[in-house]
Amino acid sequence: MGKTGFIGHRQVFSYGIYENLLAEIKRRIDCGCNTFTMGTHGEFDRLALLACRSLRKQYPEIQIEVVITSLTKIAKEAEWENPYSDVKTVMFEIEEVHYKRKITMSNQKMIDGCDTLICYVDEKSYGSGAKKAMRYAKRKGIEIIDLYPVK
Repeated sequence: MGKTGFIGHRQVFSYGIYENLLAEIKRRIDCGCNTFTMGTHGEFDRLALLACRSLRKQYPEIQIEVVITSLTKIAKEAEWENPYSDVKTVMFEIEEVHYKRKITMSNQKMIDGCDTLICYVDEKSYGSGAKKAMRYAKRKGIEIIDLYPVK
């Protein structure tokens, strides 16, 4: 079966992005995708996780993976409970990578395992890690669905 990843900016400024995410995820499920993977570092990641969790009620067969780049970050978020106890967590072997490159390397490893990438990327943004990740996926020949701007 297929695997879909999510890449997007830390901040989402478009109205209606959540509804568009739900629609695209449903399309991917209808095309046979059963695994969805996203990071933990921005608003788009949180929206993707929220949408996948919501759709899992209707499609219990789907798997959700959350890529973690820093155990310290997770410990800060999870003072009282594990926010990812209901999903599979993945941490790539990037311990030796400089901390400023960990998200970039983690995104590339996530993309390497995907057939499709749902993005929220402004291609005009300067120095964006999301833009670099989307370009990496394009070079790899991965199908890109960019929800920016929401139409």
